[in-house]
Amino acid sequence: MRRKGWTFLSNHGHVLVCLADDPDMRLKDMAASIGITERAVQQIIADLEGAHVITRHKEGRRNRYAVRRDVRFRHPLEAGLRVGEFLDMTRRRPRLRQLSEQWGRTSGEDDDLERDAL
Repeated sequence: MRRKGWTFLSNHGHVLVCLADDPDMRLKDMAASIGITERAVQQIIADLEGAHVITRHKEGRRNRYAVRRDVRFRHPLEAGLRVGEFLDMTRRRPRLRQLSEQWGRTSGEDDDLERDAL
């Protein structure tokens, strides 16, 4: 049985890429971009903070996040890779700033985006 819609990155990886692209991104916007709930984004941010991968700074009513590029990946298979090296790989292609449609749609120009997704 073939499963559609899977990606190479977990939602934790997607949140990390969003924060590296835009440290001021709102949870609501991250959730919409990734295709998960705001609550799920909150939980992932708590995980990333707990692992010291990101730090949160309050600026007025908004949060600003800083990614710690020197932190190593946790799983033994990727333990030699630093977060910054991973993020550099995600930036080797133009970043999609806003999603007008869900990422899973495969028609026309979206085919290239899906093919290039990690």
